[in-house]
Amino acid sequence: MFRYCPSCASLKITFNEGKVFLCPDCGFKYFHNIAAANGCLIIVPGTGNESERLVFLVRGKEPGLGKLDLPGGFVDIGEGVLDGLCRELQEEIGWNPPIPQGKTKSDVFRLFGSFSNVYEYKGVKYNTCDMYFSVYAPGLKMEDLELEKNENTAVRFLKLEEIDFSEFAFTSTVQAVKAYLSSK
Repeated sequence: MFRYCPSCASLKITFNEGKVFLCPDCGFKYFHNIAAANGCLIIVPGTGNESERLVFLVRGKEPGLGKLDLPGGFVDIGEGVLDGLCRELQEEIGWNPPIPQGKTKSDVFRLFGSFSNVYEYKGVKYNTCDMYFSVYAPGLKMEDLELEKNENTAVRFLKLEEIDFSEFAFTSTVQAVKAYLSSK
């Protein structure tokens, strides 16, 4: 990440223990901490003869081009994780989960897992702490969503028996979906 010390421009800067840059010349320390990220498992309950379905995106860019992912992304500076999740849902699929009057986002979204991940983009490895939430969306249909085409190429509503873990972009997403399925 750094070839030169950002403080004194020394070439002696080192990266230690996979997390801290140290400069012996000026004493500069930079802790390369994890980035917070979120993902949302949108659950469309079954009705009548319909089975429960989960909403997935097909990634339109690297990392994981063409692979399945959940709506979500990085938490921006100044955001809480649920605010970031709602922003990502709006950006990626044009959807705002209904928050009933008198309820909060914490009442609507349920945290069901958190997993570490490595998100490699253009040669830089970002260590992330991915937090996964579920939300129920009775009656949600494909036409209710507006896909953001720069990031994703398709939305897929999958029945539980249609899920193929080899199609997923990230290990943490596999862990999250498996955690959800094991809780059923």
